Amino acid sequence: MNVKYATISKKGRRGNNEDAFGVVELPVNKRFMGIVCDGMGGHAMGEVASETVVNIITDFWKTQANEPDSKEKVEEVCRQACAALDERSHSMGHLEMGTTMVMASIEGNRVTIAYVGDSRCYLLRPGAGLLYQTKDHVRLDFGWEVVTKCFFSYRPDVTVPDVVQYELQPADRLLLCSDGLHKSMKPDVLLSIMMDNKSLAEALDAYDSICEKQGDDNYTAILIEV
Repeated sequence: MNVKYATISKKGRRGNNEDAFGVVELPVNKRFMGIVCDGMGGHAMGEVASETVVNIITDFWKTQANEPDSKEKVEEVCRQACAALDERSHSMGHLEMGTTMVMASIEGNRVTIAYVGDSRCYLLRPGAGLLYQTKDHVRLDFGWEVVTKCFFSYRPDVTVPDVVQYELQPADRLLLCSDGLHKSMKPDVLLSIMMDNKSLAEALDAYDSICEKQGDDNYTAILIEV
């Protein structure tokens, strides 16, 4: 199945962009993978945490291109990303740092979606609407949202990804995004832009305009069409 995609990543009203994203294109193997990570605010070096996890997972997906996608494959790469994050933390004076993660790997006509935290994946099908949306790993604590699953230095116990698989059809669209994007607009607005007949780039331009006006965080997205 052929894959088209477009990307956006901006700092918004923040001083720097702590989001990171990556794309792996392997047309010979009939594979495509996209990943978005959002460095956690309130902790040091969120941009280092997000970049570290993105690099480990994209590199793993490139070197393991012949291994079928599975829950076990995702769990293995997450263990490697946890270890790499611990090493970075150790080299920087044992800093506490963390990141959320959402990824979608397309293998033929099947997609494997995995995530920890509140970065999201949406899967839409023309004529059917929303087929799947990740459920944020968060809880309310005295009115504050607390992320319950994520990559965090020296905490492999909270890096337990949810993994689902779906069969894809032509014209299906997937959106991977950090919370800075999905929290900047109402859910029906986000979905209507995905469902519109706009090109991928035009859809991201629409998200960009809304996030610039209404957002207060970094925002990153990969919009994919098969």
